Amino acid sequence: MDVSAERGFLSGAATEAAPHLLDALITHDSPDGTVTLRITEVEAYAGQHDPASHAFRGPTPRTEVMFGPAGRLYVYRSHGLHWCANIVTGPEGEASAVLLRGAEVIDGIDLARHRRGPTIRDRDLARGPGRFCQALGVTGAHGGVDLSTGELRLSALGTAPGQRIRTGPRVGVSRAADRPWRFWLDGEATVSPYRASPDD
Repeated sequence: MDVSAERGFLSGAATEAAPHLLDALITHDSPDGTVTLRITEVEAYAGQHDPASHAFRGPTPRTEVMFGPAGRLYVYRSHGLHWCANIVTGPEGEASAVLLRGAEVIDGIDLARHRRGPTIRDRDLARGPGRFCQALGVTGAHGGVDLSTGELRLSALGTAPGQRIRTGPRVGVSRAADRPWRFWLDGEATVSPYRASPDD
């Protein structure tokens, strides 16, 4: 699939783009080697229309990348501990992004295990947004990168069979918690367990 077609899948709102990211591949060619993940779980965040989004109150130096263009990476640190990555979606000027929550390592599993730990089970290497970034080797230095070029790239969007896609509330979200904007592939061991926000 060419770059323009890939961009087409990401041009809609986060809730429209999110299902197209399931079963897609994200590859990182780092100096240490190559890791490819097959995405199995994501969450949509609708910017200024979504009180759970970092961009709810408008652009800041931290969230500016979320306002476009689509196909770039928004990276943030969660609780001061783990890097988390979102793919920017939607038309430029409207904040919209999809959090990468879970994936299967399909290439570079030895490198992913080196990054995550020697005793980590295969299903847990990229199960959860912090683990996803750690296995893939993504850090804050990758914020704003274009996923159609360079060392990080996205491919095979829109390949997940519709009958396998499930939806439900987002994990750990206290605002707009009732929105079913988490999407995952049914039957995948790499999908993280649902947990409500402790503030609920």
